[in-house]
Amino acid sequence: MVVGVCHLDLLIPGGNSLKGKRQVMRSLMEKVRGKFNVSISEVGGHDLWGRAQVGICLVGNDRGFINSSLDKVISFIEGTELVEVIRRDIELLNFNPGFFR
Repeated sequence: MVVGVCHLDLLIPGGNSLKGKRQVMRSLMEKVRGKFNVSISEVGGHDLWGRAQVGICLVGNDRGFINSSLDKVISFIEGTELVEVIRRDIELLNFNPGFFR
């Protein structure tokens, strides 16, 4: 089993209030969930108007597929032009099937 974890630092252009930021983040996360089968959540920068940190997680059995899928998610987020990705980290974790026994 492979677990892909992605951490993004985002800049929200024109973010001039927490309410505006929440609207942008809610829209972005709904779009990502609707297009990709991933878990996504805002995990940091909650009180900053123009910044956000997002965590994305994907589980599967093929390392290449997981990595490629997370790259596609990042490209999609960049393509929405709702936010600017200023930092990205992807980590792939392998778990042995016997690990859960």
